[in-house]
Amino acid sequence: MKTIQDINFEGKKALIRVDFNVPLDENLNITDDTRIQAAKPTIAKILKDGGAVVLMSHLGRPKGVEEKYSLKHIVKKVSEVLGVEVKFAPDCVGDEVEKMVSELKMGEVLLLENLRFHPEEKAGDVNFAKQLSKLGDVYVNDAFGTAHRAHASTTIIAQFFPNNKCFGFLLAKEIESIKKVLSEGEKPVLAILGGAKVSSKITVIENILDAVDHLIIGGGMSFTFIKAQGGKIGNSICEDDKQELALAILKQAKEKGVHVYIPVDVVAADAFSNNANTQICDINKIPNGWQGLDAGPKSIEIFNKVVLESKTILWNGPLGVFELDKFAEGTIALGNSIAEATKKGAFSLVGGGDSVAAVKQFGFADKVSYVSTGGGAMLESLEGKTLPGIEAMLK
Repeated sequence: MKTIQDINFEGKKALIRVDFNVPLDENLNITDDTRIQAAKPTIAKILKDGGAVVLMSHLGRPKGVEEKYSLKHIVKKVSEVLGVEVKFAPDCVGDEVEKMVSELKMGEVLLLENLRFHPEEKAGDVNFAKQLSKLGDVYVNDAFGTAHRAHASTTIIAQFFPNNKCFGFLLAKEIESIKKVLSEGEKPVLAILGGAKVSSKITVIENILDAVDHLIIGGGMSFTFIKAQGGKIGNSICEDDKQELALAILKQAKEKGVHVYIPVDVVAADAFSNNANTQICDINKIPNGWQGLDAGPKSIEIFNKVVLESKTILWNGPLGVFELDKFAEGTIALGNSIAEATKKGAFSLVGGGDSVAAVKQFGFADKVSYVSTGGGAMLESLEGKTLPGIEAMLK
């Protein structure tokens, strides 16, 4: 795996695929610059070597050219984060852009306009990728968030740099972290899977059963497992058509010697609201009209014990509806346990939209080993798939 460390960029123009798909408010101000911060070490290394940088990214899901999705809105923030004045190209291909790149001096940074203003980007068009490839001497892929897409700038372009392509720091770290969990982790290995649906995590569960010693199933999907085993879950969320599958997963885990932990109690509410009445119930005895919205105190205690015994921890998905303060306690307690285990030397990887949001919201981001930047890409990696953006770099 060739990384940015293996290349000296002196006198070279690096064409970097970054993931600057950042959230913007209604006034087009960036509300979270994590992804820009994450790309900074790669860009800084190239500039320090004495190279120049051409950045390409998408933003949102534009249908053709849409002003609100223009990357010009983020130029100021990118300049601020990098500490370098960033130039902006009005397109990502074409004569004008090629001229701007040819005039780019070493030490300078140019940001191209939104790749997805061209339908050829998502279509993985070879000619479009070839046009992009003219904009750099070396191709650097540092966009893990889009590595599961076979788009022109993430996958197809790599063939035009047979000997001059490498992974950026961020993408290399993502690959390394997932490897640590799936094949190189110090035992015991624990996976914590939460969130609403079993269906979205089936292939992940099936793939990681060979790698883990402990599996905590929390959040909304735990009710499908409880109901499948004959428990009464009141009005809690449940995928009735996945009950047989839930039982099959438990059977498979048992055969492989994986210890599965499902909440034993919950904070149940009579409405999906911060103002709801609540009670602590056994998870298999939730009264009709009530729904489980968070892990209960006994479950928190059990999970804490498992986390502290583990040396490698993957956390994907919250334990409750943490967006509502009243039902955030289970997720916060889990974050505290993982932070404590990490402090004692465990490796902890957090990934997947909601758990990343929780980690940021409750201040755990710098208390875990690694927070993944790619939701879908990380899930597909955990499913055991080779991502097209990574595969193209290894050819």
